[in-house]
Amino acid sequence: MMKRTPLMLALLALFLSTMVLSALTAADDLEPTVILISLDGFRWDYLQRPQAASLQRLAAEGVSVPRGIIPAFPTKTFPNHYSIVTGLHPQSHGIVANTMYDPQWDAWFRIADREAVEDGRWWGGEPIWVTAERQGQIAGTFFWVGSEAPIGDRRPTYWRRFDAGVSGEKRIDVALGWLDEPLDQRPTLITLYFENTDNAGHNDGPESAGIAAAIAKVDGYLRRLRSGLEARGIFEKVNLVVTADHGMSALSNERTIVLSDLVELTDVDIVQTTTPVLAIRPPPQRIQQVYEALRGAHPKLDVYPRDETPERWHFRRHRRIAPIIGLVADGWTVVADQAALGRFVSRQLQGNHGFDNRAESMQAVFVARGPAFRSGVEVEPFENIHLYELIAEILELDPAPNDGSLAAVQHLLAE
Repeated sequence: MMKRTPLMLALLALFLSTMVLSALTAADDLEPTVILISLDGFRWDYLQRPQAASLQRLAAEGVSVPRGIIPAFPTKTFPNHYSIVTGLHPQSHGIVANTMYDPQWDAWFRIADREAVEDGRWWGGEPIWVTAERQGQIAGTFFWVGSEAPIGDRRPTYWRRFDAGVSGEKRIDVALGWLDEPLDQRPTLITLYFENTDNAGHNDGPESAGIAAAIAKVDGYLRRLRSGLEARGIFEKVNLVVTADHGMSALSNERTIVLSDLVELTDVDIVQTTTPVLAIRPPPQRIQQVYEALRGAHPKLDVYPRDETPERWHFRRHRRIAPIIGLVADGWTVVADQAALGRFVSRQLQGNHGFDNRAESMQAVFVARGPAFRSGVEVEPFENIHLYELIAEILELDPAPNDGSLAAVQHLLAE
């Protein structure tokens, strides 16, 4: 073993003192900062599972919603992630589904289509990172729906194309590294995204050993983030907002509806299938006929003309919403035809989302902790569209026009 000389010990002490001083300086000049974290598909009651110890600790120290926050309709990944960061209902921001057709452009949007995802014309409204950058702050997004496209001709200063191969640990470490940057390069807004619980919910079901393992995995990411912030001396100065886009419901091959058994589909365009939400585009002359054929055709399927969908869905006004919208009961699946049914059965999906946004199974986790928030408080459910106003308030930003309200979430904030 190398002998430590007095000079070496002195240099080591100087190095350590410099590191501590640097950390203290960073803590001293830290601007109001928010780290927004999405645990995709993390249902409200997962918070009570034994695998969620780190998240439970954050909840005890901050604000939580025991019965979950209310997602936007439809309860799908892209519409809800974008509603969270814009404060807009899907009918207002235009991301009305994971798969959608724009009749004006005669163009399709699919989440696996990289060209569409990075095309700013699809994305309406103003996401919180654009609000921050437009007002002189710096934002960093390590995966968030919409952050890969130039919206209002802006991207966040730091952003990444989605890559499921990047580990959760890597995502945490890179975000922590952004906080080590000098003040003029340091983000005040950081978003992080983890897909583990959504994948496990689909593949294994919401009550499975697989979901328990996924909860433990993402809880470990939160523990790693906390440790990194504590090591930098800034944990008590950073605001953490942990939420999800939707919950998860258990499926069964016995709870399926085959659309072709109910109506002739020869010239009917089914925009979405093998999903709880049914979007149907018949030729204009057949819209009423198809609607009448489907209305009341199955006790577990509700069908509406676009202009008559439930008002609480806020799902009528955008041209990308199909002329006929259907929704199956919680835990059911609708498929286009027998071939689609065969594909669904072969996939052996055990869970899904997309059901009514007031269904208990669709409610999403919410925990917030930091200097901006009250401590040890549980509150009643609220809609996720109010989070944009909440984050804008913490970051001292003037919000863009949106459908949310600061008044709806003001009670989460410390005086």
